[in-house]
Amino acid sequence: MQQLKPIMFVGTASDVGKSFINTGFCRIFKQDGYQPAPFKAQNMSLNSFVTPDGLEIGRAQAVQAEACGLPCSADMNPVLLKPTNDKTSQVVLMGKPVGSQSAYDYFMGNNKQELLNAAKAAFDRLLAQYSPVVMEGAGSISELNLKHRDITNMRMALHARADVYLVADIDKGGIFGSVYGTIALLPPEEKALLKGIIVNKFRGDARLFETGKTLLEELCGVPVVGIIPYRRDIYVEEEDSVALARKQQQAGSGKVNVVVVLLNRLSNFTDFTVLEKDERVHLYYSNNAAEIAQADIVIIPGSKNTIADLVDIKNNGVATAITQAFKDGKTVIGICGGYQMMGHSVEDPVGVEGTVSCMPGLGLLPVTTVLTEVKTTQQCTFQYKNSAAICEGYEIHMGITSSNTPLNTMPHGHGDGYILNDRCWGTYIHGILDNPVVVDDLLSPFRLEAAAPFDYNNYKHEQYDKLAQHLREHVDIAYIYSQLKSEQ
Repeated sequence: MQQLKPIMFVGTASDVGKSFINTGFCRIFKQDGYQPAPFKAQNMSLNSFVTPDGLEIGRAQAVQAEACGLPCSADMNPVLLKPTNDKTSQVVLMGKPVGSQSAYDYFMGNNKQELLNAAKAAFDRLLAQYSPVVMEGAGSISELNLKHRDITNMRMALHARADVYLVADIDKGGIFGSVYGTIALLPPEEKALLKGIIVNKFRGDARLFETGKTLLEELCGVPVVGIIPYRRDIYVEEEDSVALARKQQQAGSGKVNVVVVLLNRLSNFTDFTVLEKDERVHLYYSNNAAEIAQADIVIIPGSKNTIADLVDIKNNGVATAITQAFKDGKTVIGICGGYQMMGHSVEDPVGVEGTVSCMPGLGLLPVTTVLTEVKTTQQCTFQYKNSAAICEGYEIHMGITSSNTPLNTMPHGHGDGYILNDRCWGTYIHGILDNPVVVDDLLSPFRLEAAAPFDYNNYKHEQYDKLAQHLREHVDIAYIYSQLKSEQ
């Protein structure tokens, strides 16, 4: 089969749907018999995943690898920024943390050439193995103040000699200004890579935009290769917590109300996707004490800065609501940072998270946590409680928590987490709720009718196929292939 050039989807702004489209094209190329692989030089996200060899990457590239039918690797996302507060991020290079930097130091410092070189090397390794490499940009490609230091967008496109497609979100409004302005600000060598414009999130009858399509093409000198209708019924895991704003924020009726505490630095919210899909559950996110009090089950999720989020929930009344829920006999569980918060204290003797060396926890579990500079990143199998079923998940944490009553048993006999009773436990394992035995046990006190078995893995692949079909119907795939097969 003919080797295809790399293809890259870039944006006029953040949250225009680049990851969504990237995932769909990963699936299309796989369906058509190619061997695609995803790539994003630099990601900024608290939603991360662990590769089979224990390295950390952005969740979006793990999802895209899944759509390609591949195990994920650090080469697919060589640089990951994990914000710890409004101004500082942990820098993860080739799957391992290399320290924290302020946004100013990161973007204005002199280390970007080293990171760019690492990103180029990672891309080159993928290019040698896969065709096509399906690349994703970040934010806008025309941020002039940062452009010469940017390692994600057009500098990487130039290195790859990729076919570039500009994605714009028509639902935001101002599409003519955003598309025209973005392209007008590109230098000639970057404009030469641009092969088409994709108008995303269109609502209504696309025929009404025919004149707009013609105007865009005349203004920009680039063809509009797709007008993609807005779809809410295709599910692809999202990388940004921006998505949480679109989720339900209050309790419902007739089902088990499960609230996920909406932390300021909440990480890995995909831990709760299976609960969202469970017909027995009404899942919502909240940082409102009254709304948390309405829940039957309270989940304290992962956090990129456990101590800071612990301080926040103590100040806004959420901590009191959680402890009252526990006293009222409701179920309270914690995952990763949430597990750490449930203990007696979180200690930070070496300043991993900041200047606070010790913070009292919620006191729900008789454990203490000491934060460490060494980050644990690994996929894992385990047995939940006393179940014989082999469960799967992954760990991403910086800290050791003392426990003499573990919730889970790991393959070599050591334990994970702490179980106080059936209604109160904590764990370090992300993805624990993806295992049916865990969810069924969590909901067992409510004496509900058994739910139809939900195969999350099969569900995800059905969604990738649905997304691929949606793109085939609304994007000029033949044109894209003709460009990818043309001479460089």
